[in-house]
Amino acid sequence: MNLISQILQKKRQKSTCALIPFITAGYPSLETTLKALYTLDQKGADIIELGIPYSDALADGPIIQESSKVALQQGVYIDQVFNLLSQINPKLTAPIVIFTYYNPVLVRGIDRFIKEISYLGVKGLIIPDLPIEETDYLNYLCSKYNIELILFIAPTSSMDRITSILSKAPGCIYLVSGTGVTGIRKNVNYEISRLSSYIKSKTDKLVMLGFGISNSSQVSQISQWDIDGLVIGSAFVRILSNEVDSDDVSYLGSFCSQMKDSIVIKKTI
Repeated sequence: MNLISQILQKKRQKSTCALIPFITAGYPSLETTLKALYTLDQKGADIIELGIPYSDALADGPIIQESSKVALQQGVYIDQVFNLLSQINPKLTAPIVIFTYYNPVLVRGIDRFIKEISYLGVKGLIIPDLPIEETDYLNYLCSKYNIELILFIAPTSSMDRITSILSKAPGCIYLVSGTGVTGIRKNVNYEISRLSSYIKSKTDKLVMLGFGISNSSQVSQISQWDIDGLVIGSAFVRILSNEVDSDDVSYLGSFCSQMKDSIVIKKTI
């Protein structure tokens, strides 16, 4: 079992779930990203999801799209993100999961990309637009370099497709909480709880839930569901956009602590 699944499994054994913040590398600057990663690590993040800026981020909502745009305008591409990881990853307790799109991986070369992120200490990889038909080779490479490839299941996925994804997922699943793109949502989609329970009835693989989770009330509710990790993205990125002083990420840390404290212990029968 890879490290990402190990962390989720330990949380599951304790009837709770992992906190997984997302931020975009290079937003609003690389220096701020370094400070943000340190802060999230110190304030309770169990796993940290780091997005590589991309110009055609179809799964991302306006907040994360804007963060990618700003980072790209400042010349933050894969090389810059990898250099940042070489500086910080050995100093973090929480493992890094890279979030990127398939085209940048193809352009760099699949073998080269996987080998590089492995050497940089990355433990997980999420590619939201990865065709299920093309996962086998990536799975092989990720397994070779001890990286967990995390596959997506959406509420619109058919039962046959869910079965196919579960058969190919090496350890854990990213369950999308609603249709559409990432972003801050006012209401929780309670139907996802049923889908998560269905997935758990079909597999012993771990489930992380993301897209739209943004406040402590939602975290308290969702953490009682049959899931093992909570991904919060747009809310963290928005905080970075609102920081008056880019050298000060204290509010980001406070928000992380608040989200961590909002995770409740699941009731057991």
